[in-house]
Amino acid sequence: MDIRAPKGTDDILPPESHLWRHAVTTFDNLAQRYGYGLTLTPLFEQTELFARGVGEDTEVVEKQMYTFADRKGRSLTLRPEATASVVRAYLSGGGDGVFKGSYSGPMFRYERPQKGRRRQFYQVGVEYIGEAGPFADVEVIELGYRYLQEMGVPDVAVQLNSIGDVADRQTFRTVLQEWLRERQELLSPDARRRIEGNPMRVLDSKADTEVTADAPTPAEFLGSDSAAHFAVVRSGLERIGIPYVIEPRLVRGLDYYNRTVFEYVPRQYGAAQSAVGGGGRYDGLAEVLGGRPTPGVGLAMGLDRILLASDGVDLGPLLDAFIVVAEPGNTSDAVGLASRLRLEGWRIDIDPGGRSVKAQFRKADKKDARAAIVVGTEWVDNEVVVRDLARGVQEVIPVEEIGQWLTNR
Repeated sequence: MDIRAPKGTDDILPPESHLWRHAVTTFDNLAQRYGYGLTLTPLFEQTELFARGVGEDTEVVEKQMYTFADRKGRSLTLRPEATASVVRAYLSGGGDGVFKGSYSGPMFRYERPQKGRRRQFYQVGVEYIGEAGPFADVEVIELGYRYLQEMGVPDVAVQLNSIGDVADRQTFRTVLQEWLRERQELLSPDARRRIEGNPMRVLDSKADTEVTADAPTPAEFLGSDSAAHFAVVRSGLERIGIPYVIEPRLVRGLDYYNRTVFEYVPRQYGAAQSAVGGGGRYDGLAEVLGGRPTPGVGLAMGLDRILLASDGVDLGPLLDAFIVVAEPGNTSDAVGLASRLRLEGWRIDIDPGGRSVKAQFRKADKKDARAAIVVGTEWVDNEVVVRDLARGVQEVIPVEEIGQWLTNR
């Protein structure tokens, strides 16, 4: 029986996984520098969390969620996104004060698999909860942009918009509904169905972009508070050198957003979904989930897409050294040496299976080691042969000098 990974999922193995580890570690280190603590939430939640939080009339909830009943008949869903889960966890923990959390891990959506769009995909992100001011928006947008810089993604445009507060959106909704009704025969079936229930989603429909090209935009209906908030966000980004472009039809695909929304779009990245990340403000989400009104803003970045869009990151060799056992009688000594060097912080691998020296050197190359340490007849004199695998030169050195030799490579 040929058992394969499910359609739309991927096996990520070495050496490719070295880039993935780098991507997660880079984001984790960056998030710590900005004051975001690690946040872990379940891979599955009560279905109601996403139905209420993300929005029942969104494509995610209507078509893309992996929902199932457990043995007691309770409806559970594999998380399609993380913001609702993090806000739920914040509320479960008391929901008090300012909270800054970062996360990474798999999300799940039933989509048509293609480049940059998988059914199990991986995200990193942050949530800044409890701060209503515009500088929280600026910080979150900057963090995502700096991450893409560190990951070698070139020519990124930060697309920026404001969709206003609840009152602003209600005014806009009325105008937009009337505009869409006049053109409903030109719209896709999904768009026509959303005119009455959730007309802003029509602006987010890729199938209706030609029809909605001249539609009214949220920015035309911003109240004074929303406009002032957005002005500070823009000036804050300009002050710290984050380039952006105003995208008046950007609304994002989830119902919880208000005011600032944004996406990161590498101009040279060609895929069905051009954005490699995005986010926005969600001041009403906590209340929708049963908590007291609490402002929030966050972002999510798609690792799959970021690695596809990256120009490449030079990570150097995977291993500092591979230990080659030249004499079978020295296997125990070689294993002990590997243990000591690992404790000192070096990345060391060894093959203690009795294979030939030639086979072990081939494995050292395959494992992308920058050096080989040969434990052979020299061991009786407390010495080893060390070889720089890139240059092909070798020498005999005392065992106690291995660390210094590796440091100087």
